[in-house]
Amino acid sequence: MTARWLTLIGLGEDGYISDAARMYLAEAEVVYGSARHFELTGCLAGKEKVWPSPFSAVYDELNALRGRPVAVLATGDPQWYGIGSTLARKFSPEEIRVLPAPSAFQLAAARLGWALQDVETISLHGRPVETLNGFLYPGAKILALTSNGDTSKTVAGILAASGYGRSRMTVLEHMGGEKERIVSGTAGAWHETVADFNTLALEITADPGTAFRPRVPGLTDDAFVHDGKMTKREVRAVTLAHLMPHPGALLWDVGLGCGSIAIEWMRSARGAKAIGLEPNAERRSLASENALALGVPGLDIRDTSAPDGLAGLPAPDAIFIGGGLTADGIVDACHDALKDGGRLVANAVTLEGEAVLLDAHKRLGGGLTRISVERAGAVGGLTGWRPLMPVTQWHMTKGAQ
Repeated sequence: MTARWLTLIGLGEDGYISDAARMYLAEAEVVYGSARHFELTGCLAGKEKVWPSPFSAVYDELNALRGRPVAVLATGDPQWYGIGSTLARKFSPEEIRVLPAPSAFQLAAARLGWALQDVETISLHGRPVETLNGFLYPGAKILALTSNGDTSKTVAGILAASGYGRSRMTVLEHMGGEKERIVSGTAGAWHETVADFNTLALEITADPGTAFRPRVPGLTDDAFVHDGKMTKREVRAVTLAHLMPHPGALLWDVGLGCGSIAIEWMRSARGAKAIGLEPNAERRSLASENALALGVPGLDIRDTSAPDGLAGLPAPDAIFIGGGLTADGIVDACHDALKDGGRLVANAVTLEGEAVLLDAHKRLGGGLTRISVERAGAVGGLTGWRPLMPVTQWHMTKGAQ
């Protein structure tokens, strides 16, 4: 077994370090951290190294130190939106020792009297603040890590613009330290100047008449900006039901369009990921705009089409073919790329596309569904049914009997 040479030590704002952590810190030949961490810990025996820029350079540095005692100083719990999860992708668990301190989430919940298991915990630190849009619903309690003192102003603007201006915002500065301060107000009237080192707590309250956007698939069509060619709400809900999103799963959305399927996939399960293939520049722009507005800025949008654009992509858990269905070899290329147990769903509105799906069903199995939707609309001064184009849907699970 590889010796645990890399020790991650969590710090609070008070600089407290346990006896065990102090022992490993004293043994470390090199100690990584931020300038603030070194101020909190005082003089150290090992060589102090501030994180390099770009940060990725640290991996080569740590590889060169492999096997020698190295310590890393981190804020709170290194495994909770911290450096620990990053280093765990580069080094084995047998090499790493983690000694956490209470996280900012734990400290904030303790001060507010919130039950942490009932709270959404997110990070807006170094991430698009629009990530918040994926967690807004009436009654939500949210704790968010922030980048600096300006984050609260940006969040207040997002809440007010989204119909949640009555929401209560609380900024908790320097928790556990001598400069600790708590500031509260409503999003619609937020004007506070706060310290850069803070955690943000939100109690979401909808303004009268605000229609919230649930994470259950089937957002209204007007939740997306689009050019008219999109998977409509009713069909989208059925499509997502067959794709079966789950936490951490990866979707390929072939023919991304405005991104409605990929975006709802990512909203439906925490940590779900999606890669969208779309050769049309205007539609890529629409998809990017929708991803920000609906809280999934991590949507990976590619300027390419299938089947050629599939080469080199990470293996997906599910694939949706919403465009380019009649391209030679696209169905087989997607089927071959799926993991065992992966789901493949394809929709067609043309006879040519339907013929491709009938052939795929004959060769590869699965199920076929014809989806017809009619919506009520004005007919003169009365109301009548207006049909949408019927959709033929093929869905299958790879390896299913």
